Amino acid sequence: MALKSEVDVTVIGAGAAGVAAAHELAAARLDVLLVEARDRIGGRAWTLSEGQPCPLDLGCGWLHSAELNPWVRIAQDLGFTIDKATPPWARQMRNIGFPPADYADFSRASSAFWDRLEESKDQEPDRPASDFLEAGSRWIPLIESISSYYNGTSLERVSTRDIGRYIDTGVNWRVVEGYGTLIAAYGADLPITLDTIVHTIDHSGPRVKIGTSRGTIKARAAIITLPTDVLASGAIAFRPGLDDKLNAAANLPLGLADKLFFRLERPDDFPASEHLFGAIDQLTASYAIRPRGWPIIECYFGGSLAANLEEAGAAAFESYGREQLTRQLGADAVARISAIMSTRWQADPFARGSYSHALPGHADDRFVLAAPVGDRLFFAGEACSPEHFSTAHGAYLTGIEAARQVLKAIAAMATT
Repeated sequence: MALKSEVDVTVIGAGAAGVAAAHELAAARLDVLLVEARDRIGGRAWTLSEGQPCPLDLGCGWLHSAELNPWVRIAQDLGFTIDKATPPWARQMRNIGFPPADYADFSRASSAFWDRLEESKDQEPDRPASDFLEAGSRWIPLIESISSYYNGTSLERVSTRDIGRYIDTGVNWRVVEGYGTLIAAYGADLPITLDTIVHTIDHSGPRVKIGTSRGTIKARAAIITLPTDVLASGAIAFRPGLDDKLNAAANLPLGLADKLFFRLERPDDFPASEHLFGAIDQLTASYAIRPRGWPIIECYFGGSLAANLEEAGAAAFESYGREQLTRQLGADAVARISAIMSTRWQADPFARGSYSHALPGHADDRFVLAAPVGDRLFFAGEACSPEHFSTAHGAYLTGIEAARQVLKAIAAMATT
């Protein structure tokens, strides 16, 4: 659509938080405009469907804490299909590279680690989560691997207090058509300008001036929903500057999680809806074999492993995945798979990573990042959520909260 020069509210970023905020504001009959740098809606939620054997969620893929997750209701309202089956990684492992006795020993070590974290979450000072690993445990590499899946980084870079605040009910469902497809559909009817990069936000005058690659927008208020690494990079110049915001963003960096998808030539040769680790004695990828019975393997890489493979190039993901799968499933099976694609979220200039974690001692920076600046600048996104960070539903909830703060501020201005 043509770029409007003046609106009530500009929402910067059309991911889960931005779409939620724009819906709330549009329902209140404000003139709102979503501004998105990409050529699509969804941000770090992105489903690839056309020409694929099934919907491929390149970004977020699970409705975490599903019985509390607002995207479940939205999905149902829009006619999407919810798969409520227990995820393969949440069930008892099969004997694929993980002997039962070893799995039982790992489960004990992992549970003990989490118990120590839980007992220490309110202690002063806040400590790195790695402090609670059992020294010399053979399971440290696998526990660190799992941290790289849900934190996107190693435990030494993760705040114990932050993890302790996170709410996870343990219920995880999927949107069959794709989480990215759902969020894009929810935003489809909103006023939006795509391929529009914001480079300045001037809040020095009576109206916020948002400088973009397509011109300037003036607004009564702006909601900023950009990833922390984008904010911390200085990609957007705030006038006056917002050093506290940028520092908070830097202390809530994005971890990294990347995916690779293989297509199965002969799906029946592989077990359906199974999960395996590529190794149990080193930092490793995780593999979902034929999720939902689909003819694919979904490979998941986190933290430094994902970063190193990104740096090595797209072919490195396939090479690494094939090597690990060959050890677990055999050369004959792996000879009949073909790579579909891999992601590189760290290299994406509009993401620069996957989802946030708080550095040790900086859990409270989530509150700093989320706090409004006066009555015109408001912030949302998964990193602003103290209890649901790293999730699309956390982003949604902060978008709703920011929109309500805007409505309250505009109502107050109208009475003065």
